[in-house]
Amino acid sequence: MTISQPETAPLLPLVPAPARPIRGADIHPVPRRAALDLLRHAELTLIQSRQYEDPLQRYATAHLAALRTTAAVLAVRGRPEKRTRRRQAIRSAWEVLPEVAPELAEWAVYFAAGARRRAAAEAGIRHAATARDADDLIRNTALYLRLVQRLLDLRPDQPLPLDAS
Repeated sequence: MTISQPETAPLLPLVPAPARPIRGADIHPVPRRAALDLLRHAELTLIQSRQYEDPLQRYATAHLAALRTTAAVLAVRGRPEKRTRRRQAIRSAWEVLPEVAPELAEWAVYFAAGARRRAAAEAGIRHAATARDADDLIRNTALYLRLVQRLLDLRPDQPLPLDAS
């Protein structure tokens, strides 16, 4: 998989993928509905990101679409921690994703590396993201979204085009 890196990020060790992917029919109805809803919102957010002219808005919105896509994976595969004692510090979705979906670890590194840039873009800091950065993130988020839909075997009733310009 070739994805452009928004910032330099350390590589995670390779972890073997699970023996078989979770399929849509194997998912309990409640997480399935939640995941489908999150994937629909991710698609709409991605379409919205393409409509903005400002690269900062495009970048921040595309990153939000990736976050919603990741939330769908966590809804299906994530499980609450079983520790009854003191909970650990809150972790980002990008930190949890490789634990529940090792096959998406590279994507977690990629999107985690762009989180600071997204925060800067949301704050309106000029030059936080260029038009090229935004275009790359939109393209990679679309790829990631389709990959997650296939991985979970969850697709909206009417798929939206990858390049809805």
